Amino acid sequence: MTSKLRLRSADAARDGAACAAIYDPYVRDTVISLEDVPPDAAEMTARIERIERSHPYLVAEDDGRVVGFAYGSVHRERAAYRWATDVSVYIDAASHRRGIGRALYETLFDMLRGQNFLVAGAGITLPNEASVAIHEGLGFVPVGVYRNIGYKLGAWRDVGWWQVELAPQLNGQTPPEPTPPRRLEPTP
Repeated sequence: MTSKLRLRSADAARDGAACAAIYDPYVRDTVISLEDVPPDAAEMTARIERIERSHPYLVAEDDGRVVGFAYGSVHRERAAYRWATDVSVYIDAASHRRGIGRALYETLFDMLRGQNFLVAGAGITLPNEASVAIHEGLGFVPVGVYRNIGYKLGAWRDVGWWQVELAPQLNGQTPPEPTPPRRLEPTP
């Protein structure tokens, strides 16, 4: 990881365009994202604003340039799932293999624990060795595969599901309710 890296909470108006630019090639050129149309800056700004109401949305800056982002999101709408969250991380192609994804995820997981989330899940379009490696390196374990669930770039795609325990579950006790996200001020 570079010594110039700073992590902070996203600012939707300031970071929407940069996050859209990072995400664009994942949507346009790969099956890593199963979206068909890359969101533009306005749509990404709206997504950041929506997600930040309930979950952290972080960006990594290198010399003032956003080079990656990670966020938590609602796992499912049913109330019983409220202690679970889904997580995602995307890194600018020029910044891969520098530990940025790990740094974003570790900080995100600490923030999610602070909100009383107990389990994080991640969906990975298969095959994707790099994504599997980062998730498993952070303690995620595979829990299942949706076969032929998405059609993109001329073929049906499988999506594997991984999860990690963020905090121990209380046997038979109701855990504290999830709390609103806090903002992460930039690291020095």
